[in-house]
Formats: sequence, structure tokens, C-alpha cells
Amino acid sequence: MAALRYAGLDDTDSEDELPPGWEQRTTKDGWVYYANHAEEKTQWEHPKTGKRKRIAGDLPYGWEQETDENGQVFFVDHINKRTTYLDPRLAFTVDDNPTKPTSRQRYDGGTTAMEILQGRDFTGKVVVVTGANSGIASFPLLHLPSNQKRKPNLQYAQGFETAKSFALHGAHVILACRNMTRANEAVSQILGEWHKAKVEAMTLDLALLRSVQHFAQAFKAKNVSLHVLVCNAAAFALPWSLTKDGLETTFQVNHLGHFYLVQLLQDVLCRSAPARVVVVSSESHRFTDINDSSGKLDFSRLSPSKSDYWAMLAYNRSKLCNILFSNELHRRLSPRGVTSNAVHPGNMMYSSIHRNWWVYTLLFTLARPFTKSMQQGAATTVYCAAAPELEGLGGMYFNNCCRCMPSAEAQSEETARALWALSERLIQEGLGGQSG
Repeated sequence: MAALRYAGLDDTDSEDELPPGWEQRTTKDGWVYYANHAEEKTQWEHPKTGKRKRIAGDLPYGWEQETDENGQVFFVDHINKRTTYLDPRLAFTVDDNPTKPTSRQRYDGGTTAMEILQGRDFTGKVVVVTGANSGIASFPLLHLPSNQKRKPNLQYAQGFETAKSFALHGAHVILACRNMTRANEAVSQILGEWHKAKVEAMTLDLALLRSVQHFAQAFKAKNVSLHVLVCNAAAFALPWSLTKDGLETTFQVNHLGHFYLVQLLQDVLCRSAPARVVVVSSESHRFTDINDSSGKLDFSRLSPSKSDYWAMLAYNRSKLCNILFSNELHRRLSPRGVTSNAVHPGNMMYSSIHRNWWVYTLLFTLARPFTKSMQQGAATTVYCAAAPELEGLGGMYFNNCCRCMPSAEAQSEETARALWALSERLIQEGLGGQSG
């Protein structure tokens, strides 16, 4: 039951459920207010919905309202001879002004993934999360000497938190990862929190098109639906290298591998509709371009030579590709019940993504007190994957659980179509140059 309570499965009133550390109270004249014990403050608005409420009706028979020496209202149950500070009428509150619109955002940068899913049951739903074992960048060092293997730190794993949050709410979750040792550790950790969680790991190496192909075949062999596909894995700050398919690694891992994965699974997604794809991008997409001076898509910018390579720029360009791909995917599959949205997870979240460059490690360490937790970082992804109000809606970009406008280039339908066509050609060429 502890795991069920943690997951919120024993409570279906998700909208009015208070976050941890909050308490609901009433005034003498029947208005409801909320006390935050962690910050020692009170407010009239519900911390999640932003609504104001008041008590409806009289006290039940045998109850009486009194005030203690500190002016705090409490209630006496004369029949059962007990007192409580909890108004027995709180189960029958009404909105202060139900017709008045609220400008308060329901979720924001401080919301966690678990809060978004609280009280919801995803039993029967199938969720695939790439890079779910070690955070935003599940892709390990390509050039790390064998004697420098590093133990994964699941505590800071945003992708892991996305997978865990769905698993603890009843979904069948598949962790699609390159490193099966670490993926199995992630599975064990989730099962340690709730032994009934339905979670498993499958091999997926986004830097190898044949591996993507084999994952799709193995997934289809399970003969299950696919309701949510989260394209979360990413490579960051890698030294220049080419994959076995002959492409620059950051581009292939962050964009092309996911593009091919969705292509191979789109029939399952459509058959499972309504289904959602969530593509994890970044605000860094704003600081680059992938077109040449004539406005045409420039392949040399996407998969540059070693002499033209800069790790940060390669990452930014791949994140721009993520939004373009998500938008074009939505245009193509939304008529068949599959929607797609891109998200920015959070600013400088401390995870294994930065481990390839000591400068970034230092930067992340210094900034860590001012960044999101991994649960908060996973919130926007989970919101786009599960929010009822987004059913049937896509082709958008979200930050802090709120829709915002991406860069002008990210909104270009022409560039998105050109990237789609190029991606299809690169896959065909990459597979054609390999033996089965």
C-alpha cells in the first residue's frame, strides 16, 4: 500500500489532492485556506488548481465550531467525544466563483512528474522511454577507456524519473537503453519502490540503425500496443566521431535514431490511437541554424567534418531537429490519432548528460543549487504524455508545462519537410551500406 499511496493509485481525486506539506483549513465564516508547513505560509488559492473554495451547508448533527486561545478554529464532535481542526464539511466545498476564469497555470517549473500523474491509473497503457536509465543523456562515453567505467547515478536521472513515474501509476513501461547493465539496475530500483510495477528493459543503440531496427522487431514481437513513446535519450558534448552508419554521432543519436524508431513503430502507434509521441528538445535550439545562406537545408551543418565540429553547436542543431521532426510528425500522423509535441525539460539539470567534458561538469556543479530536480525536469515530458487537456493536440513546444513559441526556424514547415526527406534518405543509405 505504501507504493500505491506514493504513486497516488489509492486516490482518484487528483485535481484537489494537496501536495506534500500542505494542509486545508477553514475560517470562522466558512472560507477555505491552505497552509504550507514547509514554507510556513498560507494562501486562499488551492496550490494546484488555483481555485478559491468555501464551505457548503451547516455542520453535521452533533458538531460544534469553537475557537482556541490562538484564534484557531476547531470542531467538537459531541457524539463521538472528539475534537479536530479539520472541518467535517470540507468534503462538500464549492468554488468561490465557478464561472470566473483563472489565469493561474495549473502546473509550472516547480511541479514534479509524480504530482502530474497523482491519482491516475495507467493500467493497460504501454509506455516506451528511450534513455531511461541515466537521465537526459543515456548515451555513454564513446571514448571512455575501459579502466574509467563510471557507476551510473540514478538519483539524477530525468529519463528514469519519467519511466518510474508512469510505472508507479500502473503503466507497462519499457526502458529502451544501450547499456543493459544500467537499464536493469533502473528496473530493479523501480521494482524496489513498488514490486507490482510492470517494467522491463530492452536494448536500443540509437547510434546504430540496425540496433533500432532490431529493437522495433523485438517490440512488435511482444504484440502489445504503444500509447506513449518518449524520445528522451541524447548525446551531449561528445568528441567528434562517426557512427558505424557514417554519420556524426550527436546528430544520429539525438535525431536520426529517434526518427527511424518512430518510423518503424508508427503502425503500432496508429493502431493504438489515441497515442502520443514526446520529443525531448532544448531551449538551446534557439542558438543555431541548419540552413545555408540560400535558406536550404545544409547537411554539412548536421553531420559536420572533424575540422568543422563544435560539440555545443552540434547539440544545439540536433535539438532544433527534434522540434522540426516533432512538428512534421504531428502533421503526418495526427489524422490517424497520433499526436506529437516537443519539450524543454529544464535548465542545466544535473545528470550524466554533461560527463563527457569537465568544463560542463564544473558548470553543472556550480549551478546545481539553482536548477530543477530530476522529478521537476521530467514534469513537462510527463505532462505532454499524459495531460487530458492535450488529447488530440500536438505540433507544439512546451517549457515548464506551458506552451511557448520555439524559434522561427523551428516553426518552418519547409525546413521540417526537407529534414524529413533527408532523414529518410540517410536511413536508406545507411542500411544499404551494411550487411544484414
